[in-house]
Amino acid sequence: MEKIALIGFGASAIGFLKGFEEFKLNDRYVLDVYEKGEDIGRTGFGGLKYDGKLFISKGMGGDLEIPINVQKKVVEFYLVKSGLAKIDDKGNLIFSENIEKGASFENEELYKKFYHAGFEPIRSYFFHLGTDLLTETVQKIYEGYVRVKNINFHFGEEIVGVIPKGKEIVVVGKKEEKIYDKVIVAVGRRGHKLVNDMVKNHPELILSNDKVDLGVRYELPDHIVEDLNKEMYEFKIRLRSKTGYIVRTFCNNPSGKVTIERYDDFLTVNGHANSKQKTSNTNFAVLVTHSFTQPFNDPVGYGSYISKLSNILAGGDKVILQCYEDFKNSKRTKKLGRVEPTLDSSYYILGDLNLALPRRTIESIIDFLERLEGVIPGITYPDNLLYGAEVKFYTNKINNGFFENMKIIGDCSGWTRSITYATAHGYMLAKSMSEMN
Repeated sequence: MEKIALIGFGASAIGFLKGFEEFKLNDRYVLDVYEKGEDIGRTGFGGLKYDGKLFISKGMGGDLEIPINVQKKVVEFYLVKSGLAKIDDKGNLIFSENIEKGASFENEELYKKFYHAGFEPIRSYFFHLGTDLLTETVQKIYEGYVRVKNINFHFGEEIVGVIPKGKEIVVVGKKEEKIYDKVIVAVGRRGHKLVNDMVKNHPELILSNDKVDLGVRYELPDHIVEDLNKEMYEFKIRLRSKTGYIVRTFCNNPSGKVTIERYDDFLTVNGHANSKQKTSNTNFAVLVTHSFTQPFNDPVGYGSYISKLSNILAGGDKVILQCYEDFKNSKRTKKLGRVEPTLDSSYYILGDLNLALPRRTIESIIDFLERLEGVIPGITYPDNLLYGAEVKFYTNKINNGFFENMKIIGDCSGWTRSITYATAHGYMLAKSMSEMN
């Protein structure tokens, strides 16, 4: 039997494992799964770890062509594993009464309201697991696959190098090296260092590498967006701001919390919501897409630099918190107003994000929020909160046809940026392998 190494245990890896079992690839291959987390409770499953919103949409989630039926298939997989849905005797999906689900911009009047204000509303269907239930779901997924023959999990095994050598590939761990017939890299956004090292040795892998999203996590009282949250829970909109940059909302969390996202050598902000424990605030990201031209070729490095700069200004292992009026007027926040932060105070200092974010990024965020005020009154109250920096790495867009026996999938490939699309990417790779002679 040929041996395959699957590096990372996140959304794309879960999708591959689903296909690996479904298409009976375990009869043809032995699969070793490497995860640098010490156990299943400490895996670095990025987007899976925060909030657990699953979307079915053609307008968001990545640049791959993922058929809607495949999107539905992977979303149903998570829902069944979570206990929020079950499949009856006739094969129909039956939802639990406890599930939070909905559709973005099915309400035509609301769609027109945003559209006429200059925004592009994004239509999608969503299902919300919650951070608490998602952790349990990943545990159940792991327990299911750990019992499948020819699948071996290796926790506490950080892979620092992948070296193609003809028809074989050397996988370099911190403890030892092993040789495999095929390697699948599924390390997510947090594994950018491993992918970058591979690209340095094989620049032909890059199709494009010119994008990074910079922005903030915005927090405000639930009552300001209460009607919007009830209508569709997650609103996703885009706007071409006066700077020419595209600004978008991302990961809306009604009654949620702001949280920290840790990378190897810096912190960024993120947000999530539990299925049961609720707060009185809503948070969402406001992200500005930056596209660069030659000779620039390091979007991950640029986004990391901005993140590190905000950490330095915050005194080290912290992020910056600022009130909107101070942000708009380029003044350091020294005192908070009516909005109580949901992020633990040990993770932030009051400061000025104008010292960390580029000027055009700041102008784009302000333009976006001021125009949104016309649709949602109260969005720009002076004491609403901004945390920074929030960065979304597109990473290099990878040419997966360059090596026949090595594939890079999920968010680290540059092709996906959602749980649904990343999972589908892994699933579709397994399906294509099953169709090979």
